[in-house]
Amino acid sequence: MRTPVLLVLVGIVSVQFGAGVAKTLFDEVSPTTIVWLRLATSTLVLLALARPRLAGRSRADWTTVVGFGVALGTMNWAIYQSFARIPLGLAVTIEFAGPLLLAVAGSRRLRDLLWVALAATGVLLLGLGDGRLTPAGTAFALLAGAAWAAYILLSARTGARWEGVDGLALASTIATAALTPYVLTVAPEVLGDGRLLLLGALVGLLSSVVPYTCELVALRRITPSVFGVLMSLEPAAAALAGLLVVGERLGPREWLAIGCVVVASAGATRATARTTADRVHEPVIPT
Repeated sequence: MRTPVLLVLVGIVSVQFGAGVAKTLFDEVSPTTIVWLRLATSTLVLLALARPRLAGRSRADWTTVVGFGVALGTMNWAIYQSFARIPLGLAVTIEFAGPLLLAVAGSRRLRDLLWVALAATGVLLLGLGDGRLTPAGTAFALLAGAAWAAYILLSARTGARWEGVDGLALASTIATAALTPYVLTVAPEVLGDGRLLLLGALVGLLSSVVPYTCELVALRRITPSVFGVLMSLEPAAAALAGLLVVGERLGPREWLAIGCVVVASAGATRATARTTADRVHEPVIPT
C-alpha cells in the first residue's frame, strides 16, 4: 500500500509545484498562453502513448469526448486565471467546492450536509482574511471547481466509450486546439522563444504528465475511495507550493480555512465510499 500512496502524493506535489512554476512566468506571458503550453505538452505525450482509433466512432462518442475536452480546457484555463489574481493555496481551496459538492450531491444525510458546512466555513474564513481574495480571482476559482465537477462526470462517460487513455488524449487535443487561435494571434512570439517553450514544457510535465503517470500506476493497487481521500490534500499542497516557489505566505486564518476544506473533502469522500460501490475512475489532472 505504501508505494501507490507515495505515487499519489508525488503526483499531488508535482501538480501544485507545476502551478507554482507557471505562476512565476505570468510576468512574461499570459496565463492563457501558459495553459496552452501545458496542454500542448500533455497532448503530445498522450497522443504518442495512446494513438487513439478514430474510425467507426458514433456521434455520441464524439459528443462525449468533445464535452470532456471543453471541461478539461475550462478547468485549466479558469484556475490559471485565478492563480494570476490570488494565492495558489486559496485558489485551489475554493476550487475544491466543485468536486466536494459533487461528492454529496443528492444526499440528504445530516453528516454530508455537515461536511459541506465545514467546507463553507473554510471558504468564509478566506473571505475574512487580509483582502488577498479578489472578486475575479474567486469567481475564476469557482468556475474551475464547476468545470472540475463536469470533468469528473464526463471522465466516467468517456472511459466507457473510449479505450484506455484514448479519450483523455483526444480531450487534451480538443482543449489545446481551442486555445491555439489565441496563441497564434495574441502571443505568436512564444512559439519562437526556446526558453519559454522549455519552461512551458516543464509546466506540462509537472502538472499533467508526471501526476497522470503516478495516478495511473497507483490506481491499479488502491481503491478510488482511498485515492479521493488523498486528493483532498491538494489545497495544502498548493499552499506549500505557493510558499516555496512563489513566496506566498498565508496567515493562521487562511491555513485554518484550508484545513477545514481538506477535512471536509476527505470526510465527504470516505462517507460516499461507504455507501456506494467504487466506480471506474479516470485519473484526474486538475490544476
